[in-house]
Amino acid sequence: MMLRVCGLSFAYDKESVLENVSFEYDKSDFLALVGPNGGGKSTLLKLILGLLKPTSGSVELSSHEIGYVPQNTMPNGEFPISVLDAALMGRLKNNRFGFYKKDDKKKALDALEKVGMREYAHKKIGELSIGQRQKVFIARALICEAKLLILDEPTASVDMQGQIQIYNILKSLNSTKGIIAVSHDMDVVLGYATKIAYVSRTLFMHEPSALTKEAFFEKLQSKGMHNCPVDVFMANTCLHDRPHKDS
Repeated sequence: MMLRVCGLSFAYDKESVLENVSFEYDKSDFLALVGPNGGGKSTLLKLILGLLKPTSGSVELSSHEIGYVPQNTMPNGEFPISVLDAALMGRLKNNRFGFYKKDDKKKALDALEKVGMREYAHKKIGELSIGQRQKVFIARALICEAKLLILDEPTASVDMQGQIQIYNILKSLNSTKGIIAVSHDMDVVLGYATKIAYVSRTLFMHEPSALTKEAFFEKLQSKGMHNCPVDVFMANTCLHDRPHKDS
């Protein structure tokens, strides 16, 4: 198991954001985190990355070789840097003074090839579309030789064609790397994710392939249920057991 989250809770200035979140993640899965704005998705990512300290609970990672692509990858589109240099930033921990080896450049070009951006290597990053920039920053995460890629809304402000291209790339990478991505694009996510976690203060895990009609009716007859937007989207109406808080 690559990641185990146990009873995780977090609050900003005593305002609860996440409560009693627990799940396990294996790198063979493409896990999508969905849910309302302010539901705690980005906060959960930061807790997994160790950027925030939980109020309670724990995060256990079997590997700390993680590549991270944040929401706002480049607020200043005029920043004078090439696509290749942007990708090479993924090797900064190996080259603190910015002197890259020939092997570093080869890895950067290979990563750009994987995301379909090698031909743009010497273009300025500001000349690219938002979707193209996202691909470059996925390449940057790749060349740090991560075993797990964590992406916070990788297709935000990207058109449908760009979304599909990015998710195709992530699906391909999932053959060798773990993928955890926050997304609001439910219709696209359903075509790629093997697991979907609905995050709204707490977390409900779903496996789309397991949502059979029989399972739906079994849940419908059970007690202590809540309306779940993920299943409503997939099956018009579906209800899931509430997770029990520790007493």
